[in-house]
Amino acid sequence: MAAEALNRLGAATAVDGSEWAAGLVARSRALLADGQAGDRGYAEAVDRLGTTRLRLELARSRLLYGEWLRREGRRVEASEQLRSAHETFTTVGADAFADRARRELLAIGEKVRKWDMDTVNQLTAQEEHIARLARDGHTNPEIAAELFISARTVEWHLRKVFGKLGVTNRRGLKEAKPEGRQTRLIEQRG
Repeated sequence: MAAEALNRLGAATAVDGSEWAAGLVARSRALLADGQAGDRGYAEAVDRLGTTRLRLELARSRLLYGEWLRREGRRVEASEQLRSAHETFTTVGADAFADRARRELLAIGEKVRKWDMDTVNQLTAQEEHIARLARDGHTNPEIAAELFISARTVEWHLRKVFGKLGVTNRRGLKEAKPEGRQTRLIEQRG
């Protein structure tokens, strides 16, 4: 069943010829492979997606590759992939993926940075980006299209931003000027 789906994905993306499509096919192939074939597939996915602007897809591939490397007992290589994935996910506010990468890093004995409670009222990178776009006059659908998320997700983020900045509308964003994250990170083990 999975192999059949992979074949359909490969056929559908072969027409496209993009690095993005080839990277997703390589990652999907790696998920179904063992040993050297899995290693080659993940490495190819990271290489191909690394040439695109799709940072989240690259981070997802690095996370999967790091998890695979950890299971193979290749801790040093796993750490490199997982750290890169964790950094990207944390930067863009993809908290669930960041936490998954964090757990994998902890499993190989690495120290991992984690948000402390003082950061709860500060904007995530995603919130900051959305706030800047909204402040600059972009509509929710325009922001959604630029960030590849839904307009409802933009609306949800804006509600959080308004609460954190103590404003009630987009005009308030012009006065608040969310420019740059001020985050305090603590080292935590376990």
